Amino acid sequence: MNFSDPISILKGVGEQREKVLNQNGIISIEDLLYYFPRRYLDRTSITPIKEFQKGQLVTSVAKVETFGERRIRKGKMFQVIVSDGSGLLTLSWFNSISYIKKKFAIGIKLAIHGKVDWYNGFSMTHPEIDFLEEEDNPLKTGEIIPLYPLTNELRASGIEQRFLRRIVKEVLSHFEKYQDYFSESFLKEYKFISLDKALQQIHFSQDGEKLKDAIRRLKFDEHFFLQLLLVYKKNKFQFNKAKPLTDIGPYFKTISSRLQFELTDSQKRVVKEIHSDLKKRSQMNRLVQGDVGCGKTIVAILAASIAVGNNSQVAIMAPTEILARQHYHSFKKHFEQINIPCGLLIGNMKKTERIPILKGLINGKIPVIIGTHALIQDDVDFKSLGFVIIDEQHRFGVNQRALLVKKGINPHFLAMTATPIPRTLSITYHGDMGISIIDEMPLNRIPIKTKVVQPKRMKKVYDFIKKECSAGRQCMIVFPLVEESEKLDLVAAIEAHVVLSKSVFSNLEVGLVHGRMKSEEKDFVIDRFAKNKINILVSTTVIEVGIDIPNATVMLIENAERFGLTQLHQLRGRVGRGTYQSYCILVRRNITDTSGKRLKILEETNNGFKVADEDLRLRGPGEFFGIRQSGFFQFKIANLITDGDIIQTARGIAISLIERDPFLEQEKNNLIKKVFFKTYSSKLEDLRIS
Repeated sequence: MNFSDPISILKGVGEQREKVLNQNGIISIEDLLYYFPRRYLDRTSITPIKEFQKGQLVTSVAKVETFGERRIRKGKMFQVIVSDGSGLLTLSWFNSISYIKKKFAIGIKLAIHGKVDWYNGFSMTHPEIDFLEEEDNPLKTGEIIPLYPLTNELRASGIEQRFLRRIVKEVLSHFEKYQDYFSESFLKEYKFISLDKALQQIHFSQDGEKLKDAIRRLKFDEHFFLQLLLVYKKNKFQFNKAKPLTDIGPYFKTISSRLQFELTDSQKRVVKEIHSDLKKRSQMNRLVQGDVGCGKTIVAILAASIAVGNNSQVAIMAPTEILARQHYHSFKKHFEQINIPCGLLIGNMKKTERIPILKGLINGKIPVIIGTHALIQDDVDFKSLGFVIIDEQHRFGVNQRALLVKKGINPHFLAMTATPIPRTLSITYHGDMGISIIDEMPLNRIPIKTKVVQPKRMKKVYDFIKKECSAGRQCMIVFPLVEESEKLDLVAAIEAHVVLSKSVFSNLEVGLVHGRMKSEEKDFVIDRFAKNKINILVSTTVIEVGIDIPNATVMLIENAERFGLTQLHQLRGRVGRGTYQSYCILVRRNITDTSGKRLKILEETNNGFKVADEDLRLRGPGEFFGIRQSGFFQFKIANLITDGDIIQTARGIAISLIERDPFLEQEKNNLIKKVFFKTYSSKLEDLRIS
């Protein structure tokens, strides 16, 4: 039996079961061995019902006493009452669970996992359950029993826990030792168990400590090969020859000397780190990470002035027209001092405006261009593009970023993000880049006061807004806009604008901006708001980035519980940019324990990194970035949120390995190279490394 053998060679895996297993990613014997249990039953993990506490997440083993279905106001509810001898527990499911109802019988044993509630006794709603055999009782046998992930399709084809345990045991019995890609000395140094022991123990462990050792080893493997990919990619940039931008140049000195404020120590340090990279003959690949309002834009302007001073063109790409225009005005303000023209290139520009810009880029008369996705269109060419800056880079796809870089010959690359990212996630998501962090706020920034309010307090909130406006200040009111309910959300924002402008704030000028408006309409409204001709701006999240109105002091966010914490923090950063005390008011309309705890975090801190830590913990990496590219993070056992120490270790070892053997050519690394290329071949295609 070999790792590559199809699972159809196993007893009991017929054509139908093979098809369903294949659909769930189990195609070969190796896939089966790496189909890890999602949970284990052992003496230490099981909580007796009598010891339950409301709100506790528990695992229990109990027998079915009775079950049935009854009609409720909004459909049907299926309930099961179970007992473990210490107490009773009611399990409830609403509406469609037809695949599971047929499985129940009085006396059948269940493993139950869920959150404890209390409703005339202990209860759980939509718990996770597994049907157990009589011998699956760790309280009697003392064994650690694996529970595998089971989809509806697997269950429907007769693939249950007992079947999976049997075929995994069959495979394990045919393998005495697996070839490890790490040496014995390496395993000893880092206190890892061998791969064969890890695969044995992850499925059928003799005790909890051995299971922990197996989990640690297999987590490390996943983190190590991903970190190896990122270090490998980072190393590629060092082999890409780029024009060294050695001279700090006269433009940098002029702009920096005329600043009306003192750069923070963080900003000075990051500028030095960027210039250190630019001076090299290899391509820079760096990320500047900093909280909302920390001053990343002036760092980008100073870095761009170094490039222009070395006769290189600079392209700055932003995800929205609003942000692109904001950057354009900022860059233009500083570069006009040194008589360097800046251009703006966005979608839907008139031909008469666009053609002169394109000509200026080709002949080099426009050294600095700011734009949106319009910069990556086929007809945009440069004379000497040497520096690319991308703001909020996670809003662009990898291919979009690459298209702009390819318009030059290995131009230096700088990304910026106002989304503070926890370190363990940062070295994974951005592990192929050098990372610079601006961790100070400008000295003149007054901390924003944040308050969560319930709808019944809206009259007081509106009175407060009127008071701020009467003092000459301005306010933004933001409504959620999410893909699943975009039309309804848009209607809510538009209707709210009508109500607020005609009744609540009838004596004030109330504007409206949303993503469905034409660019010219949005620009017109925002320009009027910037000139204080609009007192209150009602908006969807289109203003999340790119709005810089120092006079705005109140950010009111409706249905705040529908936003991620990081997005709320970004929106909060649209105020507090002037010399006045600013406020962020979060209206919580869906009153739940979870929404209350989440929003309280924003009341307690203005620190974006603390907010990001909580957001990552609550939502996971894919949602944290507001993206669907979760495939990057689809580990079988590793966890980016909880595996900080393992990630750091894996990162260090990957860096050390690539430093010693940049292309994994040494014979002793053959097995690592084989697994590495097998795992990440699709992500290595663009590296041109054999």
